[in-house]
Amino acid sequence: MFKEYDVIVVGGGHAGCEAAAAAANMGSSVLLVTMNMQVIGQMSCNPAMGGVAKGQIVREIDALGGYSGIVTDRTAIQFRMLNKSKGAAMWSPRTQNDRMMFAQEWRLMLEQTENLDFWQEMVVGLIVKNGQVRGVRTSLGLEILSKTVVLTNGTFLNGLIHIGEKNFGGGRAGERAAVGLTAQLIELGFEAGRMKTGTPPRVDGRSLDYSKMEQQEGDAKPQRFSFTDTPLVSKQKCCWVTYTNPQVHEMLKTGFEQSPMFTGRIKGVGPRYCPSIEDKIDRFAQRDRHQLFVEPEGWSTVEIYVNGFSTSLAEDVQYKALKLVPGFENVKFFRPGYAIEYDYFPPIQLTHSLETKLVKNLFFAGQINGTTGYEEAACQGLMAGINAHQKINNKEPFILKRSDAYIGVLIDDLINKGTEEPYRMFTSRAEYRILMRQDNADIRLTPLGHELGLIGEERYEKTQQKQKDGDAILDTFRKMSIKPEEVNAILEVNGTTPINQKMKLINLLLRPQIKMNDLKKVPKVAEYLAQFDELTIEQAEINAKYANYIIKEKEMAEKMNQLEEVKLNPSFNYEKLQSLSAEAREKLSKIKPVTLGQASRISGVSPSDISVLMVHMGR
Repeated sequence: MFKEYDVIVVGGGHAGCEAAAAAANMGSSVLLVTMNMQVIGQMSCNPAMGGVAKGQIVREIDALGGYSGIVTDRTAIQFRMLNKSKGAAMWSPRTQNDRMMFAQEWRLMLEQTENLDFWQEMVVGLIVKNGQVRGVRTSLGLEILSKTVVLTNGTFLNGLIHIGEKNFGGGRAGERAAVGLTAQLIELGFEAGRMKTGTPPRVDGRSLDYSKMEQQEGDAKPQRFSFTDTPLVSKQKCCWVTYTNPQVHEMLKTGFEQSPMFTGRIKGVGPRYCPSIEDKIDRFAQRDRHQLFVEPEGWSTVEIYVNGFSTSLAEDVQYKALKLVPGFENVKFFRPGYAIEYDYFPPIQLTHSLETKLVKNLFFAGQINGTTGYEEAACQGLMAGINAHQKINNKEPFILKRSDAYIGVLIDDLINKGTEEPYRMFTSRAEYRILMRQDNADIRLTPLGHELGLIGEERYEKTQQKQKDGDAILDTFRKMSIKPEEVNAILEVNGTTPINQKMKLINLLLRPQIKMNDLKKVPKVAEYLAQFDELTIEQAEINAKYANYIIKEKEMAEKMNQLEEVKLNPSFNYEKLQSLSAEAREKLSKIKPVTLGQASRISGVSPSDISVLMVHMGR
């Protein structure tokens, strides 16, 4: 019934979709196995993509040839560039999306991908022989063979949903949990744990009074996530902001005695940076209000997502409390919020390629690795799909360094430090965030995607031209002079000192008060820049203003990357080196780093421990 596949991907969420698409587009024969074909690419939580650091990840996925950016653009209902008041390294694109269109678009794109087959069923086990995965077993007893397997099970492994004192098995509202895999993986020697995440109630938008809320519109000039010619969102839906108050908090507290979180029925650790509303009230008791974002679920539905009101309290407590929020006095529920516990596998059991150390040709991606968020899952799926293809074709694994991409930071953090709570990406996790901005993801990564075969020649050449154009703009600005009478009025309006003689354009651009749009008011500058698109001009401006910082970060990255060149033997017996601290010996023996750079980033390994290793290696 089935041929032997090159890659089997288990799970049809964001990680599974990207993994299947990447491996198939690289030429592998792929089977995507999912429990429900109707919810491929489902937005299980909020109907949005991107945000701080997450927007950078979506751009990186797109630059490498993944699908998330394209799907996001085609289904966007609002676009906002966050943090525009801060430096360019902090700018982060975010969209609201039509939830139903998003899943539909993912399925359409996957169905149009060559080399990709589908099968709807639960995978209950793996076929493992001589320490190597050989395929999967399904609930119907089918054995489907493959050279590699990518597990992207999301919140479905032994998923348990909690609402007040009630709990029942499920991987998502209305969908059953996946069973069998965890027990087998533990039997194979894997360490497992439990995590928890939650979601807010969904409500009827017709029952809300928006006049009592703050309106939050999209950008006047919306951009796109993808570096391809996806459509710009032409009309946008508003979001809204409202706040809880002391009366809401008191009502919520009446449910704390039955709360599965406070009574200990939930054993899994929840996300620190996206806590439930009851957790916020408990941890931040001094605050008398918390912000709620009222987010529409799409163009053709009245359903609303109440972002910031994630909860597992009893449904009647949720309802009574939400009615006390301004604008929600007459609220009607579609369904209550809930918490979900699920199994995950600490990611220190993986290599940088996301292949497991215990079982060859088996890859993990997404929430199974302890992460949270669509974007974090999608980028892991992309990397696992790429590396599954690389493995079966006897090619070197594709690994991004911490100075290459946020994706590289995320994976390096996971496999070296592990995580005991749902891992979420922040710009603060990246040492080289001026190098890894959202605007230059294509310049950084599209050449790599082209080498892998995920980026076509035309798109690659377009990226190369963009870089040449940006360099040309700055080169011209270094040569072109401007007279005082041409620019002084502009300088004075912007609160900066007028000039009394000719000056190169680049020197004016480097003034903090002057932006490229100001210089465009000079006719000859506007005429020259008219040949370039706005994003290329913007990137040239960023490169000019941050040139010194970019140079410093590149130098730092090069120094750190020198340690990556020093290879370590993964089977080395660190217990022999008594000069190492006891913690370093334990951590190095467990994680088995392959380079000195990786060893230096393991929690518990100090600079003096690295010096001991360098002395031992004769360096």
